[in-house]
Amino acid sequence: MIKAPNKKTLLNSARLDQFGITASVACAIHCAALPFLITFLPLWGLSFLAQPWVEFSMIGLSLLIGTWSLAHSYPKHKRIIPILVLIIGFMLIGTGHYSFHFLEAVLIPLGGFSIALAHFLNWKYTRNCTHQS
Repeated sequence: MIKAPNKKTLLNSARLDQFGITASVACAIHCAALPFLITFLPLWGLSFLAQPWVEFSMIGLSLLIGTWSLAHSYPKHKRIIPILVLIIGFMLIGTGHYSFHFLEAVLIPLGGFSIALAHFLNWKYTRNCTHQS
């Protein structure tokens, strides 16, 4: 007898992908908007958003969720594209942080959106697999 997957758990692949998309897009928006909003953050009581630990926490959370979600669902759909897009996204973020600082405002948000795309593709492939019998 085959058990149906539990759709209520927080750690199922679809929920992780939804959370990963949200976290990655929030990270991309944070990185893209921060240079423009940095002067206003103290006025709004949000100066902590300009701290390096916030950015590295967002990157770490995206890495953890992305790795967990894609590793969990890869055996179901066996498609490498989401993993490659996830790796490219983190490479763009790393390149923006450590190599090409003059392109940081472009590379890091692009990396965040790439990670969100990896989650979307993973969700799409996993969803298509569960509907096929």
